Amino acid sequence: MSSTELPGVRAAAAAVAPTVSAVRAAQGERLRSVTLPGLTLTVRSRPPERTGLAPALYVHGLGGSSQNWSALMPLLQDVLDGEAVDLPGFGDSPPPDDGNYSVTGHARAVIRFLDAEERGPVHLFGNSLGGSVATRVAAVRPDLVRTLTLISPALPEIRVQWSAAPTALLAVPGLVSLFSRMTRDWTAEERTRGVMALCYGDPARVSETGFRAAVAEMERRLELPYFWDAMARSARGIVDAYTLGGQHGLWRQAERVLAPTQLVYGGRDRLVSYRMARRASAAFRDSRLLTLPDAGHVAMMEYPETVAQAFRELLDECGGS
Repeated sequence: MSSTELPGVRAAAAAVAPTVSAVRAAQGERLRSVTLPGLTLTVRSRPPERTGLAPALYVHGLGGSSQNWSALMPLLQDVLDGEAVDLPGFGDSPPPDDGNYSVTGHARAVIRFLDAEERGPVHLFGNSLGGSVATRVAAVRPDLVRTLTLISPALPEIRVQWSAAPTALLAVPGLVSLFSRMTRDWTAEERTRGVMALCYGDPARVSETGFRAAVAEMERRLELPYFWDAMARSARGIVDAYTLGGQHGLWRQAERVLAPTQLVYGGRDRLVSYRMARRASAAFRDSRLLTLPDAGHVAMMEYPETVAQAFRELLDECGGS
């Protein structure tokens, strides 16, 4: 998908930046900004327990941010030097100058970051949209990826689940504007409960502290003038990637991935079908599959200990580096 920049987006973002709430960082986390030509990325990190550990990069899904990895990162800081990136237009990263929110555009941003930081090859993690982005990165730049861990990756499905339809509809031109007007009276708490009902296998697993933090983040995102545009264009990017065939199709690229791959699927996932686990296992040539019957779309947030253990086993298979 080729996107064009909306007039005034950068100017509007600059104008409201002082009034937008600060991004939350959990205890022990650090936030930094990386500026590249036409692109600024916010990166969340947690200092490793010792020097010399292998680098890792975590990539979030549609509507998410680097905070989605805050539960998993501390569980692996004894074996990884981990960083989580806010994709362009999400979290605390402003929109890209070229307005490109396609899967390829997001993958290009990740590649440019890794090249600039000279951290590759990394242990690459991706969830949902981040899973399709990570798949593309691993396929086109195998030199940057040591292992690949995909949690409910957004790979093309012939029969999309009905519960995922509202997300797909974000890609329809004009619908996001209509939806934002229709829901202008919804509180951040109501929106957050809706998101959790969609993404979690059991929303009751979210602690009150976690829920309040999510509400605060929702309030912050709604203050951003480009929030709905980033959502709509990224959703459109996923739909476009689903319809792309040939060598650039995501399933074809999955077959090209050389890195050892850990796949994680949730049995209660309302956005990525549990039935896709078998096809993914066959597509990635060096794959392992973890299925979590009670998990939803964000297993790294619901069952971080289980996901961390699966990665440790993958790491052991690869010689511990």
